[in-house]
Amino acid sequence: MSANKLENAWRSHERKWKDNLFVYAVISRRSRGISVGINLNPDKICNFDCIYCQVARSRTPEVRQVDLEKVDEELGLILEAECSGLLYEDTPFDVLSAEERGVRDIAFSGNGEPTASPHFAAAVSLAARARLKFQLNSTKLILLTNATCLDKPSVRTALAELDQNNGEIWAKLDAGTEKHFRLVNRSHVVPLRRILDNMLDAARMRPLVIQSLWFRSLDVAPPSEEIESYCERLNDLLEQGGKLKSIQLYTIARHPAECSASPLSNAELDCIAGIVRIRVPVPVELFYGV
Repeated sequence: MSANKLENAWRSHERKWKDNLFVYAVISRRSRGISVGINLNPDKICNFDCIYCQVARSRTPEVRQVDLEKVDEELGLILEAECSGLLYEDTPFDVLSAEERGVRDIAFSGNGEPTASPHFAAAVSLAARARLKFQLNSTKLILLTNATCLDKPSVRTALAELDQNNGEIWAKLDAGTEKHFRLVNRSHVVPLRRILDNMLDAARMRPLVIQSLWFRSLDVAPPSEEIESYCERLNDLLEQGGKLKSIQLYTIARHPAECSASPLSNAELDCIAGIVRIRVPVPVELFYGV
């Protein structure tokens, strides 16, 4: 696939496939291929209100309640379409070459925090069954999470099943200080300290992938002191026995709901990555913006 076609494909992240309500597929640059998403938050309710979020929460949702039988059915349909090749007759998947095809992961990622859903544990189980049924041996089960609910007993049980099915946790950390956390993620209930404690607890059990989005707010880049504090928080996790697999540094790649947030330039993101690579002994992956 040409570079331009690939960029156009991963910029199209509509959480919709045919008539499905809960399960969709995208070409993901961070997964490096097809990611099948399970949306457990169709009501668009989230315990974060990130300034860079692309979800248009003012629009009335098509459906509000999760139907697990429908989730199971839709997941089967989309995996069957991929297996038979029918998926690749649809846009944007039709641009993928033979070697670029295949389901890289089944991801719990939608219009809110997946672990806040009462259906999260059951959804992990049905995704694990689908992975086995379709013999997706190399396919990962990925949880994209803001870490607010990782301390819930039901979530911990679900994470153990995730671990048994080639699972990974991609945990969001967009700040090193409480002040920046309030500015970016705008949670008025959960403090940054709880996020970090939950990450540490999870990272002591399995290596985490840290996903961090940096951007310009009102055309102002994040201050260098904030990047230093961010590095300190990551090193705190390591020093206390947490394991980190990698750090994903990225910026805005699709239009956010609020115009005050804009992407960093490649050079600005490179600068942040340079600091993180010097300060934190964890592999860093970079994903540029628009």
